[in-house]
Amino acid sequence: MSDDVILQTVPLGLHWPTIDPFLFCAHHDDQYPSGNEQLGPDASLEGRNIGMDFEGVDGWRMYHGSVVPGFPQHPHRGFETITYVREGICDHSDSLGAIARFGEGDVQWLTAGAGIVHSEMMPLRNQSAPNPLELFQIWLNLPAADKMSNPYFTMLWSNQIPKVRHTNADGRTTEVVIIAGSFGETPPLSPPPNSWASKGAADVAVWHLHLDPGTSLQLPAAATAETVRTLYVFDGDGVQIGETHLECDTGSVLRSTDATTLHSSGGADCLVLQGRPIGEPIAQQGPFVMNDEAGLRQTFIDYQRTGFGGWPWPVDGPVHAADRQRFALHPDGRLEEPV
Repeated sequence: MSDDVILQTVPLGLHWPTIDPFLFCAHHDDQYPSGNEQLGPDASLEGRNIGMDFEGVDGWRMYHGSVVPGFPQHPHRGFETITYVREGICDHSDSLGAIARFGEGDVQWLTAGAGIVHSEMMPLRNQSAPNPLELFQIWLNLPAADKMSNPYFTMLWSNQIPKVRHTNADGRTTEVVIIAGSFGETPPLSPPPNSWASKGAADVAVWHLHLDPGTSLQLPAAATAETVRTLYVFDGDGVQIGETHLECDTGSVLRSTDATTLHSSGGADCLVLQGRPIGEPIAQQGPFVMNDEAGLRQTFIDYQRTGFGGWPWPVDGPVHAADRQRFALHPDGRLEEPV
């Protein structure tokens, strides 16, 4: 295989560069200490910029939280958030009245559409041991025709998410966690109805790849010539594509029309984001993503007037009881509690 399958390579940090139809991807990897009775860190917060703590002092961040790490209530319009929690717990509350606790491989997929306010907090439930947390938040754009669709909240529970796993003669394994987009003959769970990912020709995929040391894994060719595929190596000793070694913390745009074989001598974990670009103008200001400045102005007017439904919770960053297990309570009252 020729190395010309790799079109571009960039280093990775907390926020990863993305390409249409994706707007944003953050990799949160925090080694939180043991928790206190308020589910915050049992450690001094002195010297941190509380309310805007992104420095990673001692290997963890409070983000916008003041007691519990996380992101208290904030609005969105015009796109979707996909939150994949590999380790730890995230507590969700929103202006639709939905609440959830998810983690341990779960995915929350939220279509902000015409507007929603939500909070995402990271409670530190263990008071006698560290509380490591690793999650990805991905922003997937909506086309103009769907930007004002009704907000939609769904959960993809880890035991239901399809996985393609192969074990070789040496007992070494590769695995593909299929969050969106078919991998070979294995389809994903259904995305939200108005998502760009719900349109077959959009060829959207979100895959988590794991390679044990000494294994190889082949990415199938994309369904369309317009599909843009980005590979992010975020853990392990990197991967080899042809003669090129991609170190950990490297993002690469790959030629998607080719099947691409990855090999890892020392083992690796990667995230793949791919999709056919929406190809529309983007006007963005913080958590609002529209197609033009007029749309942004109207968004600010609407948010000031309606609060996107208002905030029904007594605090800006609600967290659930420490002993509450994973669940989702939907706006219609439907309760999910995964096995």
